[in-house]
Amino acid sequence: MDATADYRADFSAFLQASPSSYHAAAEVARRLDANGFTRLSESESWADAPAATGHYVVRDGAVIAWSQPVGAAATTPFRILGAHTDSPGFKLKPKPTIGSHGWLQAGVEVYGGPLQNSWLDRELELAGRLVTQGGTEHLVRTGPFLRIPQLAVHLDREVNNGLTLDRQRHLTPVFGVGDASEADLVAHLAGLAGLLAADVAGYDILTADTNPPATFGLGQELFAAGRLDNLSSVHAGLCALILTSEHPTDIGPISVLAAFDHEELGSQSRSGASGPLLDDILTRIGDDLGATGSERLQAYAESWCLSADAGHAVHPNYPDRHDPANTPILGGGPLLKINANQRYATDAHGAALWARTCAQANVEYQEFVSNNTVPCGSTIGPLTATRLGIRVVDVGVPLLSMHSARELCHVNDPQALSAAIAAFFAPMV
Repeated sequence: MDATADYRADFSAFLQASPSSYHAAAEVARRLDANGFTRLSESESWADAPAATGHYVVRDGAVIAWSQPVGAAATTPFRILGAHTDSPGFKLKPKPTIGSHGWLQAGVEVYGGPLQNSWLDRELELAGRLVTQGGTEHLVRTGPFLRIPQLAVHLDREVNNGLTLDRQRHLTPVFGVGDASEADLVAHLAGLAGLLAADVAGYDILTADTNPPATFGLGQELFAAGRLDNLSSVHAGLCALILTSEHPTDIGPISVLAAFDHEELGSQSRSGASGPLLDDILTRIGDDLGATGSERLQAYAESWCLSADAGHAVHPNYPDRHDPANTPILGGGPLLKINANQRYATDAHGAALWARTCAQANVEYQEFVSNNTVPCGSTIGPLTATRLGIRVVDVGVPLLSMHSARELCHVNDPQALSAAIAAFFAPMV
C-alpha cells in the first residue's frame, strides 16, 4: 500500500477500536506503549520515572502524552496539540432496562448535540466502562445490539415534509422482545466483562454506530465513518507525536498531545479542557525540570497550542449556509478556523504560524469562517488560551454531516493534518 492507503487503514483501525472516549484513551495508551512511552500515575511521584521515549497520563477518557528533547530545561516551551475523544450520541441512564408493548428497550439520555435523525435505523452498540464497588474499571462493548426504529411512512404520511423527534419518546432504542421485568441490561454488560450485575456499582456507557469505515466514490476519494469529529484529530496528533519521538533532538520544544474528554458537553469536567488536567501535567513536567513559577510563565509565553477539531466543508446542497468568499472543500487540506468573536482562538500571529507550519510540511490549507447569519460553534481553543495564557490556533479536518452517526471527509485530509502537526511539533529554526 502507498502512504495514503497505509494511513487510512491505520486510521480505520483506530476508529474501530474507539467506540467510546474510554476506549479511545485505552487505544491511544496501547499505541504509546508499543512505541516506547511510559505510563505515569498522577497519584505517584514522577521523580524516579524511568527514562523513556516519552510519557503519558490517562485520566478517565482523556490522555496527555509528551516527548521532550534531551536538553529540555525549565524554560523550554511547549507545542501542544489539543483535541477531544468524545463524540455526540446517547448515554445509558440508571435503571436502563425498560420496555413497551412487548419490546425490550434501553433508557438513554442524549449526549451532546447529535444529528438525531441520522441515528435512526442503524445497528448501534453500547460501549464504555463499568466500575465495581472497589473502584476497578472494566471496558466493555456489545457489538451490534441496539436500533432506534423510525415510524413507517404509512403511519406518518407527512414525515417527508418535516421530521420532529421527541427526545424522550422517539429516541429510545430497542434491543429485543419480551418482558422488561425479566431482562437485565446491566447484567448483560457485566457478563461481557466477566462480572456479575451485583459487582457493577457505576457505569458510563454510550452508543456508537457499528458500521465500519468505508471509502467510496470516483477514485475512492471519500471516507465515511462515525466519530470523525474528533478522532480524526486525536489520531493525527498521536501519529505526529510518535513520529516526533522517533527522532529526538537535543533542543526544541516539548511536544504534547492533549486529548480531552467531554468537549461535546462544554468541557467542564476533571478530564475536559475547562478543567485542570493540562495545567496539572504541564506544571509537573516543569517541576521535574526544576522550573520556578517565573520560569514556568516564561515557558508558557513562548508556547503554542494547536486546537485541532473537525470543521465544516461547503455543502453542495446548502451553499447559502456558508460564507460566500471562504468555501473550503473536501480534499483541499486542513482548515484554519477563524472567528471575530473568539469562538475560535486564531489571531494574526496564529495564522502566520499555521502558514509557516503547513509550508514546512508541504501541506495546502484552507480558511474557514462562518456565514454571519449562522451562529459559530466553538472548541477547546479559547478555553485553553483563557486558562493558560498560551497562544492558540484553531485548525481541523473539513467534514460534511458533522455530528451525524456517520460523517464524511476526504481520504487525504486527515493525513495532511497529521503531517502539519508533525511539523508543528518539530519547527525549523
